[in-house]
Amino acid sequence: MVATLYAELDNDFFERLANIKLLVCDVDGVFSDGRIYLGNDGEELKAFHTRDGYGVKALVSHGVTVAVITGRRSSIVENRMKALNVAHIIQGEENKSDALASLMKSLGLSADEVATVGDDMPDTGMFTHAAIKIAVADAHPFVTKQANWITTLPGGFGAVREISDTILQAKGVTDGIFGASV
Repeated sequence: MVATLYAELDNDFFERLANIKLLVCDVDGVFSDGRIYLGNDGEELKAFHTRDGYGVKALVSHGVTVAVITGRRSSIVENRMKALNVAHIIQGEENKSDALASLMKSLGLSADEVATVGDDMPDTGMFTHAAIKIAVADAHPFVTKQANWITTLPGGFGAVREISDTILQAKGVTDGIFGASV
């Protein structure tokens, strides 16, 4: 077992994290707590954790590509992900399996180089293409049963940071992480 900053992981699994070149996340329930706030005039609001943002920027600065695939469309998501230098923002995609397969093909990546993160049933389509299948701590039971890693933190409350930190730890670069939070 390897002690990470958050929990212990199996040695073989931890070593596989060092090979990750692409982290693909759902948005609602992973980057946010899954709730959508609607104003009287139809304005939509979401809360994002700055620690997750810092983790994404750290991954990107160390050569890991980050992507989001979400079934909803939102300018809030577009703006937030662009601010984090997320390379691939795929919105309004109900077939997340096909979207990820297409992205992997375009990037020339194999399953061993891909980690996916989800919280609900539509996200499990991405699991079929990735060696690392991650469920946030408060994910639906259908998702946690298929995951090979369940975070200690819930979606919207640092789960993406936990994943980022652990991948960077597996790559041996946690001591070289610094920069502004967003």
